[in-house]
Amino acid sequence: MEAMVKKYQQKFRRVREDMDRWDEHQARLLSQFRNASSIIGRLQLLENRKKYGSLRNLDGVKDGILTKQMESLQTIMLSMTKSLEELNSVVFSLAKALRDAKQQVKGGSIQFSKKQLHNRIGIKPSLADCLEGLRLLHEMYQAEYQLKSSLISALPSLVLKPSASDLHAFEQLLVDQPNIPKEEVQSIYDVIFAEEIC
Repeated sequence: MEAMVKKYQQKFRRVREDMDRWDEHQARLLSQFRNASSIIGRLQLLENRKKYGSLRNLDGVKDGILTKQMESLQTIMLSMTKSLEELNSVVFSLAKALRDAKQQVKGGSIQFSKKQLHNRIGIKPSLADCLEGLRLLHEMYQAEYQLKSSLISALPSLVLKPSASDLHAFEQLLVDQPNIPKEEVQSIYDVIFAEEIC
């Protein structure tokens, strides 16, 4: 039993690496979103010929600038799609860790009863604690990925009808990560690695 708990703790160390990768890709996605927001915010101004001052008399200036801005926005949107794919790979990795952990308990050479799954050895977590921790982490990150994916897929609609308040609300949701409460993630780690904290 103790050996199995140690295996689960190793899984959690790998999960923590995945969560660090998530943070890197989250920061990149946020930066990309802010760049896209800046362009979307400028598009309405660029439509107004009066904003070009003395340049408005030059042929094709307005169209050229708008075209360049749209090309930049498209490039950023492609980069955001790649960042989302990286975030999804983290969710996939968490799902695999959970699936493997369940398989170890169900399909291993030792069959555990429900009572054995909840047994603790000293301050070490039970196998049930480890499984529940992995399940919760996977659910949190999956829900957050789905939120980010829906926000990014809604972004092109703001190009047609830009709204500064909508862009700000989208950005705030990306920053806040409401589906990943930091204190809950930390409490899962505190339970799993209790003997290392003491």
